[in-house]
Amino acid sequence: MKALKERILKDGHCLPGGILKVDNFINHQMDPILMKSMAVEFVRRFASTEINKILTVEASGIAPAIMVGYLLEIPVVFAKKRKPSTMENMLVTEVFSFTKNQTYTICVSKDYLQSGDKVLFIDDFLANGNAGKGMIDLVQQAGAELVGMGFLIEKAFQKGGEALRQTGIHIESLAIIESLDNCQIKFKE
Repeated sequence: MKALKERILKDGHCLPGGILKVDNFINHQMDPILMKSMAVEFVRRFASTEINKILTVEASGIAPAIMVGYLLEIPVVFAKKRKPSTMENMLVTEVFSFTKNQTYTICVSKDYLQSGDKVLFIDDFLANGNAGKGMIDLVQQAGAELVGMGFLIEKAFQKGGEALRQTGIHIESLAIIESLDNCQIKFKE
C-alpha cells in the first residue's frame, strides 16, 4: 500500500536489531486517516471472504481491527495479555513477543469466540509469526474458522509470514519490509 510505505519512509525509525518504530502514527500516536485507509484496503483484499468476526491482540492491533470491524459492521474481539479475574469461561494460549522479549498468556472469552465463527485476524506487525500462531490456536480451540490474517507491516526477513503462509491461511500484508540492514528501510517489490 503506497500511502503506508511512504509514511514508513517519512516517519518510521529503524533501531538496531531489526526493530522498526512506527509509534508516531500506528502504535502509540495514531493517524486515524491512515488507519481508515488501511482498513479500506483490508476490506478490499478480503472482499470475497465470508467474515463475521475480527480478532486481534492487545494493544497495537486494536485500532486497525476496530476500523475494519466498523467498515464491515461486525464485532471485534481482542485477546487479552493478562487473565482477568472476572473472566471464567476462557480460551488460553501462550505467545512470545519479539518486541518485549516476553511470553504472554493470551486469553479470549468463549462467549466471544465460538464454533461457527469465521474469523479475520488483524494486527500491526508480522515478524516471527508468534501472535499469528497464538491466534490460530485460540480459533482452533473455539472450533471457529480462521479465514484470513491481515497485517499492517510484515518484516519478511524474520520469516513469520513464510511460516504462516505454509499453513494455507490467506495472509495479506500492506507493507512488506525486505530488510532493515544498516537501519535502511528496504521494501519487498
